[in-house]
Amino acid sequence: GQRHWAAARCLGSAGPSDGRRMMSRMKAAVAQLVSSIASGSGSGSGSDPAAGPEHCARFPYSRPLFLLLSPDEAQRAADHASRPILAPGQGGRAALPWDSGYAEVINAGKSPLNEDQATREVVVVESKNPKSNMEAKEINEDGENVDKEGNGFTFHYWALFDGHAGTGAAVMASRLLHHHICEQLRDIADILRDCDVPPPICLSSEAEAVTADGAKSRAHEGDWQPPTDNESRFLLEKEISHECLIVGAIENAFKQMDKQIERERSSYCILGGCCALAVIYLLGKIYVANAGDSRAILIRNGEIIPLSNEFTPESERQRLQYLGYLQPHLLGNEFTRLEFPRRIQHREIGRKMLFRDYSMTGWAYKTIEEDDLKFPLVYGEGKKARVMATIGVTRGLGDHDLKVHYSNIHIKPFLSCMPEVKVYDVKQYEHGTDDVIVMGTDGLWDVASDREVADAVIHMLSSCEPDNRDRFTLAAQDLVMKSRGILKDHGWRLSNNRLGSGDDISVFVIPLYGQT
Repeated sequence: GQRHWAAARCLGSAGPSDGRRMMSRMKAAVAQLVSSIASGSGSGSGSDPAAGPEHCARFPYSRPLFLLLSPDEAQRAADHASRPILAPGQGGRAALPWDSGYAEVINAGKSPLNEDQATREVVVVESKNPKSNMEAKEINEDGENVDKEGNGFTFHYWALFDGHAGTGAAVMASRLLHHHICEQLRDIADILRDCDVPPPICLSSEAEAVTADGAKSRAHEGDWQPPTDNESRFLLEKEISHECLIVGAIENAFKQMDKQIERERSSYCILGGCCALAVIYLLGKIYVANAGDSRAILIRNGEIIPLSNEFTPESERQRLQYLGYLQPHLLGNEFTRLEFPRRIQHREIGRKMLFRDYSMTGWAYKTIEEDDLKFPLVYGEGKKARVMATIGVTRGLGDHDLKVHYSNIHIKPFLSCMPEVKVYDVKQYEHGTDDVIVMGTDGLWDVASDREVADAVIHMLSSCEPDNRDRFTLAAQDLVMKSRGILKDHGWRLSNNRLGSGDDISVFVIPLYGQT
């Protein structure tokens, strides 16, 4: 598997025969049983409540909590044969904040469970002082809900987690990453409240501080003294923006989330890893944090603005090779950091062949040596590219126990949990009623280009009344349906008869007009 939703509308596909439906229901039941066993949350006769925490999942597998699925709906959602499309806000149940659209569909059988997860929260960050409540507050209303004392602020949060090799990491990250972001922001809440004062360079143990220009920041009377003329040239400081402080908080939150998965993976049987894509709306700006191969784009007045980059063995080849250069023991004497256009044969030793190393974007020739016969650290092209012939993404959370097949070589050192964070200042632009952010796991982007996604969204939104609160959900459903395709004799097919996506697909459509 590669990379789970509230009140659902099931959009039918081309219906299989009764026998196939019965078989798919059996598969769904088996999948749920496998999930319970894998996560340690099974309640069957084989489970032992007294067996200890190592057999209990901290967060048992489920579809995203905001989907509010009934047991029957959850069972239908797990049908690999009919692959119903689910979305929130149907059946009279509450829509998502901002009227955000969401839809998802399970894979066509590549893994027993839907390994995608999604989260939508509104979180209050309170000032970190003795009088503050130290818990993150989650609310399900559109308001900013800053506390009456003016000590806190709210951020809106959307996130997709595309799991692989198990659901544990994606489920855990979907429940906890926003808490880590909240905790990191709480440390700087007092600084962020005053946007006219640059962040202090130093904080004392009593939270005293000085700003970059040497002035003591408000309410920070510490023992710092401005440098003398002779010292000043050695003490020049950069002025750091509040935006950079928030980016750092998000980056550290991802790091802390990954550390928590590492600490608790044995106790709670947290299997596999996940890509993570998060959108945070905070203090008038949108922060897009991506670690993996999911993608976010902004559609503004018909124009497409990419909000993320995908991290794959090809896009991060130089970083991976440089790590192999710095720490060759990580290659286990079985891999070479060098890249060649194809595998080298023993009879080619002594000949010159094209290659490239970590310092190169182009290619050059080198004389082939015995050591070059080892398997390349990065091998393959496109979706088939792999790190150490094992994994096709280079950033994400989890994967702490991932090893090269039939060896004891750990791959985690080459995988980074650090996201790339891009910032979009919404106040700089006028947004129309059809301006949106589209977030999707790779099940969407594997079969649809940015332009195809944008055109589909624009067409759907323009066909709805601007005051229709369901229009963004309809757009998300349409994207999932178009990328899944229709079940035909030879599998799931798109409208042009190309092969549809057999992967899990999860999509958010986030409106900007009237919200930011």
